[in-house]
Formats: sequence, structure tokens, C-alpha cells
Amino acid sequence: MNCSIVIRAYNEEKYIGRLLEGIRQQTLAEVEVILVDSGSTDSTVFVAESFGARIVRIQSEEFTFGRSLNLGLQAATCELVVIASAHVHPVYPDWLESLLRPFEDPQVGLTYGKQRGPQNARFSERQIFHQWYPETSLNPQKTSFCNNANAVIRRSLWKTHPYDETLTGLEDLAWGKWMQEQGYRIVYVAEAEVIHVHEEAPRGVYNRYRREAMAFKRIHPESHFSIYDFIRLSASNILSDLWHAGRERVLWRNIASIFWFRLMQFHGTRMGHREASLITPQLRETFYYARTRGMKMEVKKRKLEQIHYNDK
Repeated sequence: MNCSIVIRAYNEEKYIGRLLEGIRQQTLAEVEVILVDSGSTDSTVFVAESFGARIVRIQSEEFTFGRSLNLGLQAATCELVVIASAHVHPVYPDWLESLLRPFEDPQVGLTYGKQRGPQNARFSERQIFHQWYPETSLNPQKTSFCNNANAVIRRSLWKTHPYDETLTGLEDLAWGKWMQEQGYRIVYVAEAEVIHVHEEAPRGVYNRYRREAMAFKRIHPESHFSIYDFIRLSASNILSDLWHAGRERVLWRNIASIFWFRLMQFHGTRMGHREASLITPQLRETFYYARTRGMKMEVKKRKLEQIHYNDK
């Protein structure tokens, strides 16, 4: 068996089938799929079982991001474990192969891949994906930034240091930071691309960035996010998004969401931080700063044909 795949899910019947279909069409045929379900009341589990996934259950009141991952990794049988969000799906049939390839180097402990939003995603969300996940791979990567919506880790390292079950988010960043401190490397693989669907109202965006900021504060106690940061970063990101949307001739249909998304993003970030000092400069740039105004949203074309999904 080439790898285990751990998927966290709660009421994901709308998306889980597409991810599992994408896994079935991968160039790596022998994979173990484990769904960690936190009390779904829809057909998520039924769909996953129809694709041959093994189900691990966690009570909703016991759920944390770290705890669900630890349960999934405990059930996994392979050394290399892919971690995927239930609402992503791979773009290319070599997604898994691309994510796993860097592990030929024994010093690589974690890889993560590119994420893009669907065509109907909020414009600001798509800008963030392009900022966080560039078109060029990084090997090795200097910062501990990574994302467990599309990643692979060594299970042997996880057994030494499981995910922090007390964090409200960013358990991936905390684990990546620990791993780098042990002398292992993080590799960003641009070719391992997934589409990541976020269908959040303003309150959902606020809550996501608030809990992630709370976790960031735990990981980096010296961090702070002042009212000045809120005003400056909200304004700069709104202006950047407006400029890029105008350049792409999609401004008028996105103008309202640009304002509310960025305000909720940084309002949540401020509420999550509350107090303290300075964020690590490189990580601060990755998480918060707007795309450079002259930076084009380029798409690197590949010769490989994309996966064709049945619902297209």
C-alpha cells in the first residue's frame, strides 16, 4: 500500500464524493482511506463507505482539529499519511504521487500542496489562495507554514509528537514548527493541486480567522494584532482586491464581498489575538499581507490532463 489518507468530515455529503472519486482516479492505486466523522447527520458516512473508506467516529462534543487527526493517524497503517479536508478535490491524477515524491529524501517530514478556490469562490478568498500557495514549489521551505487540507506527514514522526488537541486551529503549523526544530524539512509542492471549497457567510469567515488567531497566539505567544494593524491591513487588502478585481474586469460583481470578507477576516484576527508583541515577520507576511499590486494571478499550465468528474 502506497499511503493512508485521513479525511476529517462533518456533514460533507455535498463534497465528499468528489474527493473520493478524485482519489479513485489517482495514478497510485493502492491507498487506504480513513474518514474521521464527528457526528454527521447527513449521508457523509454512507457515501464514504460506498467508496470503501474505513470509518472512525468521534463524538461532536469531543471534536478538536488535533484530536480528530490523532484518531485518524492512530488508525492508519502506512508510514506516509495524506491529510485532506472533506471539501477539497484533486485537480490532476498525479496529486498523490506529487505529494509523496519528496519523501524519497529521509529529511523531509511534511509536504503540502497548492490550493485554489472554485470559480464561484469569494474573490478575496481566491486572492488568499494565490498568496499562500504560489505556482512554484519550495524545497526546502524556510517557514513552518503548511495546511492540513492538502498535506502529507511521516507517521513515525507523529508517533513521537502527536497533534496538539487543545488548539482551536493551526494544529498543522504547530506540528510543522516542532518538526523543523527536530531538523526535518517542509516541502511545498505546487503540482499537487486541489480545489478547496469554502461557502461561508460573514459570520463564518469571522469565526474561522478568530479561532486561527487564537491558535496562532498560543503557538507564538509574542504575537500581537493592534487596532492599527486591523485598520492598515483591512484597508491595504481591500484596495489590493479592488485593484485586481478591476484588472480582471470582475469588480462590480465582487465589490460587496471584498469589503465584508476582508473586514471579517481582520476583525476575527484582532479578536483572536487580543494582546501581546510582534508576529514572526515571515509568517506574518504569509498570513496577512495583500498580494503585491503588480503580481499577476498566473496559472502554471501543465501538460497532464485534469481529472474529469462525473458531475461536470
